[in-house]
Amino acid sequence: MLLSLNRMGPGRYALYSIGVLVALFLLFPILFIALLSFGSSQWLQFPPPGWTLKWYRDFFDDPRWIAAILTSLKVGLCVMALSIALGLPAAFALVRGSFPGRVALRAFFTSPMIVPIVILAIALYAVFLRLGLNGTFIGFVAAHLILALPFSIICIVNALEGFDEAIEKAAIVCGASKLEAICRITLPSIRLGIFAGALFSFLISWDEVVLGIFMASPSLQTLPVKMWTTLRQDLSPVIAAASTLLIVVTMAVMALAAFIRRRSEP
Repeated sequence: MLLSLNRMGPGRYALYSIGVLVALFLLFPILFIALLSFGSSQWLQFPPPGWTLKWYRDFFDDPRWIAAILTSLKVGLCVMALSIALGLPAAFALVRGSFPGRVALRAFFTSPMIVPIVILAIALYAVFLRLGLNGTFIGFVAAHLILALPFSIICIVNALEGFDEAIEKAAIVCGASKLEAICRITLPSIRLGIFAGALFSFLISWDEVVLGIFMASPSLQTLPVKMWTTLRQDLSPVIAAASTLLIVVTMAVMALAAFIRRRSEP
């Protein structure tokens, strides 16, 4: 049986210290980026000689950055909706199905998590180039969906495996149809798994840059791709402002998810 932190004695202080040091090591680069976004120097200079909001004004005054943000939001929301719409029936089939090849199908659905992202991006680029989907909104959504769908399926599968199917069968015995029992009993019971799958799908699409580079066109770029292309041409602190906003949105989504999860717990 594992010891709790209160029973570890003086060793727990060493554990606390190691945890704090690791957290600081991971958070310091993010803190530097945020500070650089408020620096008055026109270059990425640290420590900044002064403080200003100029780079945030330049960011929001540039229609190309706004277009990139809107593209990222649209793609992320579409990927989130489609990953749940496709992942939910796939999860039910994997958990409750008894057809041959179910284990192999489960491995196939999770394979995009194993294949290196560069190889996946090159393969999709070759296929989408033949289909005429490169540089299109549909191509962006399809590419990000392939990457996000395994996370949605895994979250929903784990929730279904932890759900007592006897409750659903009891509802059917009481007169509910199979579909009604699933909609009114099963889905509300696994809502946290569905929400987790939707959250992961959105964040994967929101932060993805490698697939976006292969799918992008001069007129259609997501925010990470826009940051990458701008970084190759310029080292303006606008990049730091864009990075800070990207981090803030990601943290806000995670905080909202934690709040909703806490409110949903009994």
